[in-house]
Amino acid sequence: MEQTVVLIKPDGMEKHVVGQIIDRFERAGLVIKNLKLVQLTQEILDVWYAHHKDKPFFPELSAQMMSTSVVAMVLEGDGAIQKVFDICGPTDPQEAVAGTIRKDYGVDKPHNVVHRSDSVEAAQKEIGWIFKPEELY
Repeated sequence: MEQTVVLIKPDGMEKHVVGQIIDRFERAGLVIKNLKLVQLTQEILDVWYAHHKDKPFFPELSAQMMSTSVVAMVLEGDGAIQKVFDICGPTDPQEAVAGTIRKDYGVDKPHNVVHRSDSVEAAQKEIGWIFKPEELY
């Protein structure tokens, strides 16, 4: 079974759509292996977004991601990474199709409500950055 990480970002928290987002994943047959509230730190974001660290928008991205706690979850299922992509839609809500999380709740690339792992390798790293081994069921 494939696992992936989803974060409901601060803009999703502020819109009070956490339950609606989780419901979409569960209705698609994905199983929640863990779920918790996390306050991201600069240290985590420096690793998580290392590929953006030298870009001018990185300080604003970091500030946004630390503005509230986020819901972090590990989802599991056959083809979980692709299923989550299909449910979330592309990074830019303007490019997403109706019925996807990012189209329905997102505003722009930085405020697109959710983060999702984009590969098996990324998911494994991200799980380790957020969850302790004993937290995974």
